[in-house]
Amino acid sequence: MAKGKVRLGLIGCGGIMRMHLNQLAPVRAAQVVGLADPSEASLQRITGAFPHLAKLPSFADYGDLLDAVEMDGVIIASPHTTHYEQIMTCLDRGLHVLVEKPMTCSVDHAKAVIEKSQQKKRILMLAYQRHFFPAFRSARKLVAGGKIGRVTYVAALQGQEWLLGTRGSWRQNPKLSGGGQLNDSASHLFDIILWVSDLQPAQVYAKIDNRGARVDINSSLTVGFKGGAVASIAVVGDAPGWWEDVTYYGEKGAVYIRDNRILLQTRTGEGFGKLKSEDVTDKVRYRGNADKNFVDSILGKDEPQTPPVWGLRVIQLTEAAWQSARLGKPVAVKT
Repeated sequence: MAKGKVRLGLIGCGGIMRMHLNQLAPVRAAQVVGLADPSEASLQRITGAFPHLAKLPSFADYGDLLDAVEMDGVIIASPHTTHYEQIMTCLDRGLHVLVEKPMTCSVDHAKAVIEKSQQKKRILMLAYQRHFFPAFRSARKLVAGGKIGRVTYVAALQGQEWLLGTRGSWRQNPKLSGGGQLNDSASHLFDIILWVSDLQPAQVYAKIDNRGARVDINSSLTVGFKGGAVASIAVVGDAPGWWEDVTYYGEKGAVYIRDNRILLQTRTGEGFGKLKSEDVTDKVRYRGNADKNFVDSILGKDEPQTPPVWGLRVIQLTEAAWQSARLGKPVAVKT
């Protein structure tokens, strides 16, 4: 690294990369040194929004960026099905990688990128920003600390106007997206269900309605976990707007997450008894900023809060849901 700076290349300069640039802005050790996107219009839009990038070298092919510019790491925010090749190539070049969700679009690819990152001794992180949000971190601490006892059931709902909002974009082109809302917004939902509870799915039964699109839109999953817990997950991509809630039920209580707020409910006395509710808060260093955590991890100042195992866990659940819906029966989750 040059003069204590972490030199970063940006691969895929669409709308979500603007969020990464905003999060990098206060990180003094971060230095963007090059851009790559096959769309000239996307490059023009991002340099228009961030004029200081206009003087940097930019390329239509990310391989040309890797060849021409000295870098320490990359941020990948390209269409989903391109992630695997780009991650593998960048790791082979000795670069650290922060990638947008989903990490990959298959279990086999997820295992391959994890193995490659270990071989190359390079950081591979996902932009699962919920790992940095106080409500979700609090929920994970409560569950891990046994506050609600053994988790027995998870109920989750995500509604979004995804069908209309992504119509005409690459997100509804399966060759680029790899799938619909399950591979997009619901990737965050699956991640937080699994990360907070640390449950491992064993079996999935899913029904999917594409609502006339080429990718999954409305999905209903029944999940059986190792150890006996179960979950019901609803992903509604044809909703009139955004809504999400997740509840973790345990033998001694429940944790509710609504609109990024958390409520803890515990039993008192024998049986059901009286319920005591209290708001639970937690402070976290990064406040949603995975990019700062990525830079600090490269510098050895911290450890990745979103390691690639969670990308593997998510695609294991997602791939099983797709398979179950195709076959019309429950399927085992590939490990």
